Parts: sequence; structure tokens; C-alpha cells
Amino acid sequence: MLNKVLIMGRFVQNPELKYTPSGVSTVSFTVAVSRNFKDKDGQYPTDFIDCVAWRNTAEFISRYFQKGSLAVVEGSIQTRNWEDKNGNKRKSVDIVADNVYFAESKRNGSEGGFTPNYEVPSAPSFEQFDAQDDFAEVGDDDELPF
Repeated sequence: MLNKVLIMGRFVQNPELKYTPSGVSTVSFTVAVSRNFKDKDGQYPTDFIDCVAWRNTAEFISRYFQKGSLAVVEGSIQTRNWEDKNGNKRKSVDIVADNVYFAESKRNGSEGGFTPNYEVPSAPSFEQFDAQDDFAEVGDDDELPF
């Protein structure tokens, strides 16, 4: 059997880390995912998909994602049956997130996304090189070994 799902969307609200009575960390969150076609009003319909993550994945999500963050959620679909307060039988469908990835870089001055803790070095300019110091002259083509 195969149960694998991959979605990309934006967090609807800030994720809130919670703990089970036995101390296992968990976070429930909703991702807004736009469809790839326009409706009759010219708008892209949006699905709001409920997700849940556990342990290290939950802690990672609560630390680095917030409302509006664009993320890729990888996991599996899980259904559960339950009863509401009026005794009506209900069914919920959630994605159990195994991995959540950043889908955009951090915007200037805003939260969300990821910025590495290093600077990318700039490439040297050609003016920094002196051809006479760095390269030796090659004689006639007859002296080349190939």
C-alpha cells in the first residue's frame, strides 16, 4: 500500500506547540493551498488542509514557521472518526507531516523563512590578478608533451 502526500501552501495561523500528558511534543496547523485553475469568478479556489506533526518535526515547525510562511509538507493522510458534543458521528482527514520544508527565502526585514548563518563570499574581480605573477610562459608548440 502507498500513502504519501506532498503539498505546498501557506500557514493559516501561527503554529502552537503543545505536549501530550506523556510529554510528546505536537503541533496542529492548517495550510492554505490554491488550486491550479480559476473558478467562474476568475479566482483560484483555495483548500484549507489540516496537518499534524509530532516530536522533532513539531518543534521545528513551531520554531521556524509562522502565519503566512510558504512551506512544503510531506507526509501521509490519516482519517479518524469521532463524536461531537451533540453525539453526531464525524470524520476528519489530516496530513501527518513527516517533513516540512521551507518553500521561500526569508524576506528582508520580515519573519518566516530561513536565512543561513554565513555570508556568501564575493567572486574576485579580474583586476585582482596579475597574469605575469600567476602564469608561466609556454614556449613553442614543439615543446608541449601532447
